[in-house]
Amino acid sequence: MSLSAGHPDNQSLNNWRMPTYIAFLRAINLGANRKFPKEDIRRAVESAGFRDVETYINTGNVRFTTGMRSLPKIEAALEAAFLADRGFEVPTIVYGTTELAGIAADAASLAVEHPEAARRYVDLLRFQPGADTARRMEAASTENIHLFVRGRALHTLVDHGTESAGPVLVTVSKMLGVSTNRNANVIAAVAGRWCR
Repeated sequence: MSLSAGHPDNQSLNNWRMPTYIAFLRAINLGANRKFPKEDIRRAVESAGFRDVETYINTGNVRFTTGMRSLPKIEAALEAAFLADRGFEVPTIVYGTTELAGIAADAASLAVEHPEAARRYVDLLRFQPGADTARRMEAASTENIHLFVRGRALHTLVDHGTESAGPVLVTVSKMLGVSTNRNANVIAAVAGRWCR
């Protein structure tokens, strides 16, 4: 069956698809007063007008599509919806799929470069740190805790036998701005599901 005159072909339809974004919510499901189950997150995101909404595990990872192109506007819309739904603020960091895929690739490369690391984490940042701030973050590294700034992400690799990265992370947290933390395995899984 041929397409009628004026009807877009399949390639044109593909070009009309709305972009996909992935949001990471901070500080939910950590206590009795900040519960936000993933099905409630999905419903709140849909109520804000976003489409094709999916969630992944219960740590606040959500995929959606929208015609909006401004990350700050998307973050503000989500945060307003979450506040209205929950009654408490939920800082939210949003990435496009290309940027998040790059963060996952960086995490994988750093794991190969540092096989001594037993634990790997990624702080997802609302704003990319300036060069001076990035240098200061990385300078907080110790013999057993390695910090790397890549774009809007801070990668923390903790060597085998290191009990806690706490003191280093407290120092660095003051430089992060609005951020949220995930295990590098979660970043890999999210990127694998949603960044293809």
